[in-house]
Amino acid sequence: MSEMRLQRALARAGVASRRAAETLIELGVVRVDGRVAALGSKVDPVRQTITVRGKRVAQKPRKWLAFHKPLGVVTTANDEEGRRTVYDLVPRGQGLTYVGRLDVMTTGLLLLTTDGEAVQRLTHPKYRVPRRYTALVHGLPTAEVVKAVTRRVVVEGRPVEPLAVRVRPGVAGRSIVDLTLAEGRKNIVRRWAAELDLKVERLARLQYGPVRLGDLPVGKWRELTPQEERALYRASHLTPSPD
Repeated sequence: MSEMRLQRALARAGVASRRAAETLIELGVVRVDGRVAALGSKVDPVRQTITVRGKRVAQKPRKWLAFHKPLGVVTTANDEEGRRTVYDLVPRGQGLTYVGRLDVMTTGLLLLTTDGEAVQRLTHPKYRVPRRYTALVHGLPTAEVVKAVTRRVVVEGRPVEPLAVRVRPGVAGRSIVDLTLAEGRKNIVRRWAAELDLKVERLARLQYGPVRLGDLPVGKWRELTPQEERALYRASHLTPSPD
């Protein structure tokens, strides 16, 4: 592994986000080979010993998974209500962090990785990484839904700006809305729909950045291909360090 900035090494190890890692360094609680580290310094995590508050930081091999989240599974490590979590269905002990939470009633693509810095980039609104969803909705006839989705929607003082919207007729008075957004505010698709007088019955995420759900079975996971990893790093404006 080549040298990288210390804050990035801490983020990759899952200690904290890069910004939070910078704060730890400034507080003087990070040491490299026994010496108090300076902000902006570079390290080789393989050859050098990094500690935070006296505890050694172990570098995790970079790993990326695509997971098809089922209905009723929560995106968290532990659930107070005892419901199944995504971590009950993916490999344990890997130090995986999810990229963009899906609520309990939303299904579809969830990315997980050991690269904390990439998580921060892929979820930050600055980088406008697209997420594609499909929703089954009711509340208006399909012809009116077509008109409604062109309206400007503001949620909590900020506009919701779809990159693409397509409306298709469903069955029994329902409509299907295919929606691409470049943001990930909590429950943003459902809140956007509610502002248009639409009730979301079912919601699934089909794509995050360049990675597609495809035909991955519900409740199953797969490792990303090298091509998908490279495309994700391009989308997040990062250069992956070699493992």
